[in-house]
Amino acid sequence: MKRAKALDDPEIAATAWARYRQLMKWMALLAVVCVGVAIAVLWYWTGPMPIHMIIATAAGVFCTFMLGTGLMGLLFLSSGTGHDEQVEDRMKGMIDIDE
Repeated sequence: MKRAKALDDPEIAATAWARYRQLMKWMALLAVVCVGVAIAVLWYWTGPMPIHMIIATAAGVFCTFMLGTGLMGLLFLSSGTGHDEQVEDRMKGMIDIDE
C-alpha cells in the first residue's frame, strides 16, 4: 500500500492549510494598513479626493496586495509540504538542451 505524502495526507494538509489561512489573515490586516497609508499619501499630495477615487484606490491596493500574498503563500505551501517533489517530469531525458 502506498503511503500518502504531502498534501495527500489529511493531517499534513490540515496543518498546512491552517498555516496558510493564518498567514492570509495577517496579510489582510497588513493590506488594510497599506490601504490607509496609500490614501493618506494621496490625500496629502492632492488634497480632498472624490469618493470614487478613494474606493478605487482602496480596492486596487487591497486586491493587488492580497493577490500577491495569496500566490506567494500557495508557493510556500506547495514547497513546504513536499508537494513539489512529488511531481513527475515525464519529459526528463526526452529533450536535449545544449548549454
